[in-house]
Amino acid sequence: MRRGPAGLGWPSAPPPPAWDGVSWQLSDVAELPRMRAELRRSRTVGVPADLRDRLLLVLDEMASNALRHGGGSVEAAVRRTGDAFLVAVTDGDTRTAPTPAVDRDPAQGGLGLYLIAELSTAHGWYVDGDAKTVWAVLPR
Repeated sequence: MRRGPAGLGWPSAPPPPAWDGVSWQLSDVAELPRMRAELRRSRTVGVPADLRDRLLLVLDEMASNALRHGGGSVEAAVRRTGDAFLVAVTDGDTRTAPTPAVDRDPAQGGLGLYLIAELSTAHGWYVDGDAKTVWAVLPR
C-alpha cells in the first residue's frame, strides 16, 4: 500500500485542553480488553453507538501501538474537551515520531495511524521530558 505525502507524518503539536476523563496504566496488550470494557461502561453512557465504536477503535489502536513500539509503561486516557473527546496515549519512546507505514502490504498491518487520522478531526504528538504523547480528537 502506498499513501501520499499527507499521510507520511503526524504534526508535532500539543492537544487542545481537556478534562473530566478516565485513564489506564498499561504494561501489556493483554490488558486492552479490560480497558475497552471499562471505557464502554464508564465514559460512553449516552454517547451514540457509532461514536462509541470510533472512540474504542482509536483508543485501542493508539494503546496497542504504544505497547508494541513505545517501550515501557503506557498511559492511555480519554477526556472531554468543549465539544469533543481527546484520546491521548503516552509512552517512553521520545525519539520516534508516529510515522504511518509506507509501501507496506496491508496484510502486514501498519494502517492504524491512517485510520486514526481519518476518524479524528485533529491529531498530533509531542514530547514532554522523558515521555511522548500521541493524541487524537473525535467530535461528540
